[in-house]
Amino acid sequence: MTAHRQRHPVATILSWLYALLLAAPLYYLAVSALKTNIEIFTRPFALPSRWLWGNFATAWRSAGLGQALVNSLLVSAVAIALTLTLAVPAAYALARQDNRLARVITGAFSAGFLIPPFAALIPTVVLAIKLDLFYTREFQMLFLPASALPLSVLLLTQFMKTVPPALVESAALDGAGHWRLLGSVYLPIAMPGVLSVTILQLLTFWNEYLFSLTITGTAPGVRTVQVALPTLVSDATNFGVLTAGTVLTLLPVYVAYAIASRRMQEALTAGAVKG
Repeated sequence: MTAHRQRHPVATILSWLYALLLAAPLYYLAVSALKTNIEIFTRPFALPSRWLWGNFATAWRSAGLGQALVNSLLVSAVAIALTLTLAVPAAYALARQDNRLARVITGAFSAGFLIPPFAALIPTVVLAIKLDLFYTREFQMLFLPASALPLSVLLLTQFMKTVPPALVESAALDGAGHWRLLGSVYLPIAMPGVLSVTILQLLTFWNEYLFSLTITGTAPGVRTVQVALPTLVSDATNFGVLTAGTVLTLLPVYVAYAIASRRMQEALTAGAVKG
């Protein structure tokens, strides 16, 4: 006898309301990018009477978004790679140890959440100047992983603690060392955690503004998209062009998020089937 679970009508209504709540801002952003200022304020949710595709070209050219997107992609990619390179072995070590030292180190990572980002701004600027890396992308690539380590290590540690001890013992009996255990046993099982950290840090690094503005600067050759986008704001701001620029800066991270989230769902499903 096969039981078919039917969704309650209230649940269906709530699901559609939630989808509408998410879709409404995206729709407003998309149609506003193709309108004039007057239409944006007088007919906010209506389709444009005249589709101004030129707003995208104007935003791209005026804010120098081409170079800014390259800078943001480069900074985010290198920062994520460094974050995972440092966080994965640290999480592996903490997951395998259950002693006082491991608890102290975990507490130290947890203490990182107590430091507000702006409190580290001045020391970070002084450090960048001392290293002769002020107003460079390289320092941003080094600083972002340091700020992301507390959350990344703690999340990955919890995922790696789910690895069955019997599986670890079996691999160890076969002669697997630490690096082989990490690569062949822990990483495949903790892959949903790795993808979760990647998504979270991508969103964080891509949207970072304060340190990008202060440390990397506003020079067209090094500035990120979050610093380039405000250059479209002036006393006579064309909000259609500004919105078009916003859409252009959102597309890469949206595509990356869609791909990574699908991979994370596949990894979770595979883990559930194996379990």
